[in-house]
Amino acid sequence: MAILLPILLAVLYGLASYRFSVWRSSARLDSQSTELIDADLNELADQMAVAIDLPRITVYIYEIEPVNGFASADGRIFITRGFFDRHKRGEFTSEEMASVIAHELGHVALGHSRRRMVDFTGQNAVRVALGMFISRFIPGAGPWIAGQLMRLMSARLSRSDEFEADAYASALLIKAGIGTGPQKNLFAKFEKMKGPHAASPPAWLRSHPKSHQRIAAIEANDARWQA
Repeated sequence: MAILLPILLAVLYGLASYRFSVWRSSARLDSQSTELIDADLNELADQMAVAIDLPRITVYIYEIEPVNGFASADGRIFITRGFFDRHKRGEFTSEEMASVIAHELGHVALGHSRRRMVDFTGQNAVRVALGMFISRFIPGAGPWIAGQLMRLMSARLSRSDEFEADAYASALLIKAGIGTGPQKNLFAKFEKMKGPHAASPPAWLRSHPKSHQRIAAIEANDARWQA
């Protein structure tokens, strides 16, 4: 029982931390976002809604400058103001922005937010147990080593989620008559935005796959679905 108690406390702490983080993020999004009003994007969102039998897909603008799109834990879809402003300047087409919406819909439909809660609490428990075990052989280093191993595992799971959401988006874009061209173009533009000399962590530490890997996966899906 003495061995299990720290693990149980780690699970409870992880769950409480995740819930608090979700609550804090939702409050921030509520205060800093507004519903997207854009004729072209709303029309494309309507096309995708029809394709998956939804009455409507609502998208929100989150008032921050970094270029990003994301799905919140409660299933809402956001595009940042910086991303939307670049679209309005012609740097990204409406179809490319629609591919972002489709990708975030994938995260929601595939339950990635719920999976992250389970992963986070489970990994927290494993980190504590593994740290205790390693400390028997390397005193003082167990928690650090366990934390690094969990970081690697978390990055790998995140990359898997991204590939799954990309595949969902591809299928939706095809069904909605938009196609995967804009999706691939978007990743190519992201790669150019970073520049050839941009610092990048090792592949096994990245939470997102590299752009060329994502494009290759989309093309492989295209070939398989059309065979």
